[in-house]
Amino acid sequence: MRLKLALSAAVASLLFAAPVFAEEPAPANPTAPEDKAARREARMMRRFERMEHRMNRAVERGRLSRAQADQFIAEARQLRDEALALRQSSGGKLTEEQRQQFHQRKQALREKVRAAMKANAPQPRAQ
Repeated sequence: MRLKLALSAAVASLLFAAPVFAEEPAPANPTAPEDKAARREARMMRRFERMEHRMNRAVERGRLSRAQADQFIAEARQLRDEALALRQSSGGKLTEEQRQQFHQRKQALREKVRAAMKANAPQPRAQ
């Protein structure tokens, strides 16, 4: 019993340590412009990945249909790709106007998702 427990603890510690060993070392100058742009791009990618994850969870819970989720995910990916392309073509930065435009489009997408989820939400039973 103790041997199994010790073996389980050893395996668990390796599983938690593996991502740490796989990480790349931090850059020497984290304030370099290309590093900021890369971090900004990575942060945007994580946000869209989380949005996709939430939509997939909504499908599992019956709050969205698979077709709705696929449509919203495709729209989100298109928005993300447009922002990345525009940012890369302009040297890593968007103008304030472009940033506001993408923010408004992302908010509109969020509202469409919320409306669809609200329409598919289970209705409380009248007593």
